[in-house]
Amino acid sequence: MPACHRAKKLPFFGCLSLFVFCFAVAPLVAEIKSNQTHQQFNAGNDDKTTVDYLLSLPNGYNQSKARWPLLLFLHGAGERGNDLRQVAKHGPPKQASQNQYGYGAFIVVSPQCPRGTQWSDKTQLERLGKLIEHIKDRYRVDPDRVYVTGLSMGGYGTWHLAAAMPGRFAAIAPICGGGNPGDAQKLAELPIWAFHGAKDRVVPVSQSRQMVDAVKARGGNVQFTVYPDAGHDSWTATYANPALARWLLSQRRE
Repeated sequence: MPACHRAKKLPFFGCLSLFVFCFAVAPLVAEIKSNQTHQQFNAGNDDKTTVDYLLSLPNGYNQSKARWPLLLFLHGAGERGNDLRQVAKHGPPKQASQNQYGYGAFIVVSPQCPRGTQWSDKTQLERLGKLIEHIKDRYRVDPDRVYVTGLSMGGYGTWHLAAAMPGRFAAIAPICGGGNPGDAQKLAELPIWAFHGAKDRVVPVSQSRQMVDAVKARGGNVQFTVYPDAGHDSWTATYANPALARWLLSQRRE
């Protein structure tokens, strides 16, 4: 708008075009300023699928040869598709780019699930495992500080991924999701902090509770936070609490 005021000799439509251009460029400028980038990964072998994901590197990553913690974020069902901007609507990918709530300390990887599929599908779990290895090969990842968190469909994916790859992760934080209680023994030695809203009508709180109870029954290390007045959106409060990032960073794979 200021450019239009200065260009007094521009005809009306020229000024209007410049006005539209200024507003069209603004989101792109914001994206460039962010430390989050759009990346692609090919699963390889017989799987020709290309996985799109957002990548955020920690503060000071390029100035240090240190190994960094890796946080894999799994979005909910509403963010599936081929528009990565949807993935950045909630949680760590949104907050890491703004260096909020401690997520700037992680390598944050946020893949996008295709429409018609779920993170808990066997094929998607295999792709996630390959993606983690791809990130570990390309970036300075501390293999003993790899974490997974996700919301709703991503909460289910978090439980299932940890069960499919026992011993791979240092800790997990599933939000308003569920898993297979029969997998509890595989999760018994993994630090877990689960979250759910008591008034959730999309995914009943019982889905988290039965997983928590099953893991506890096998001697597992589980914390469970239930928000008494929250509905399905229990992730906003969870990811806005710096205690979660601090807790994750305090966990190391044995």
